[in-house]
Amino acid sequence: MSKTLTTVRPAKITKVLPDSIAAEIGFDVGDAVVSINGSHPRDLIDYQFLCADEYLELEVLDSTGKIHHVEIEKDYDEDLGLEFETALFDNLIQCNNHCPFCFIDQQPPGKRESLYYKDDDYRLSFLYGSYLTLTNLPEREWLRIEQMRLSPLYVSVHATEPDVRIRLLKNQRAGQIMEQVKWFHERRLQIHAQVVVCPGINDGVHLERTIRDLASFYRGEIPAVASVAVVPVGLTRFRPEEDELTPVTPQKAQEIIAQVRYLQQEFRHKYQTNFVWLADEWFLIAGAELPSEKEYEEYPQIDNGVGSIRLFLKQFEETAAKLLPKKVSPRKLTWVVGNAVEVAFQPIVKRLNDVEGLEINMRAISSDYWGQDISVTGLITGHDLLLNLKEQDLGDAILLPNVMLKRSELVFLDDITVEEVSCKLNTKILPVSGVEGLIANCLN
Repeated sequence: MSKTLTTVRPAKITKVLPDSIAAEIGFDVGDAVVSINGSHPRDLIDYQFLCADEYLELEVLDSTGKIHHVEIEKDYDEDLGLEFETALFDNLIQCNNHCPFCFIDQQPPGKRESLYYKDDDYRLSFLYGSYLTLTNLPEREWLRIEQMRLSPLYVSVHATEPDVRIRLLKNQRAGQIMEQVKWFHERRLQIHAQVVVCPGINDGVHLERTIRDLASFYRGEIPAVASVAVVPVGLTRFRPEEDELTPVTPQKAQEIIAQVRYLQQEFRHKYQTNFVWLADEWFLIAGAELPSEKEYEEYPQIDNGVGSIRLFLKQFEETAAKLLPKKVSPRKLTWVVGNAVEVAFQPIVKRLNDVEGLEINMRAISSDYWGQDISVTGLITGHDLLLNLKEQDLGDAILLPNVMLKRSELVFLDDITVEEVSCKLNTKILPVSGVEGLIANCLN
């Protein structure tokens, strides 16, 4: 049974934005919001909804444990200027599926506790685009989705045939997926879907059936299924034994690319959209050229790795044209990425090295830690950096994409810190975010 949410904790404040209402009133980091107009917000969704009113009465707990009552008059929908420790002020909705490809179960024991949280929480899906399966929602949460119009949500479908989806999720409720999609359609709510392809289980005719079933809901003014991402299963050396799974080979990747592109052609004619998209990893595994930028339309599945490389290349070209000078004072840097993007990012390295005085050496590495021959950048760990970069000429510093790090902390997925790696390599490490961060750290 799904766990009922009962405990609501005060919402601890981690940031007060300057020149905001909260700053003017005197809120401090460490304070916590207990209630708003008599209601205790369960999460950031409740907080935003309650704070939309023009008149607010807040119950606030300060860092010493003293309760304060604060009255605020403001414009409707005006933000207070507070950021919180977490988006959820009550219990996380836990996942009770047993998907053999779950990344949480493919990690070694003994790491930080947060790495083992298995959530299936629709609120994180609505707020941040994380995927859920819909198998763990109590009735009251379905009602809340409907009443608060929490749309779109991001749903891991994997298969629409009940027996195939039950086999993948190891949960009998997984077979209800088509009825659940119909529920969204009847209420004019939307989902973005993903299918993680596990060769021999939900590929071939099963994949086509799934995509066509979901496409049948691409109708009306607000299609219930707005888009579908097809993603290859990712496996690590820590995965459970006898998990039924086999890795995606280059031949399988080529097969999936051909299959999905055939369906895209049909959907473009029927719906004037691709509707279904392939994650970049398919093309990297197959050794195939990435689709053109226009094929990604509005990038509806960008956070699922669909078009992220092409968009990064486009943004780099545009930003480089504005920010890159012809000459800088001499500097040598090492840019570390996963070897999956080595070929795709060669034009970036060339453009950076066209700047006189700038020498950028890209080190594209695989993950020994996870046991992968081809690795995306976000899965490179501190262990991998030490293994591949020790006793090498790394120049003045390492450019480190922050997708390798835990959100807001300088810690890799293997619990090694950036400081530890920097000390052992005897090199400065510069975490970089996005195109502008890459260029800024190259220049400064």
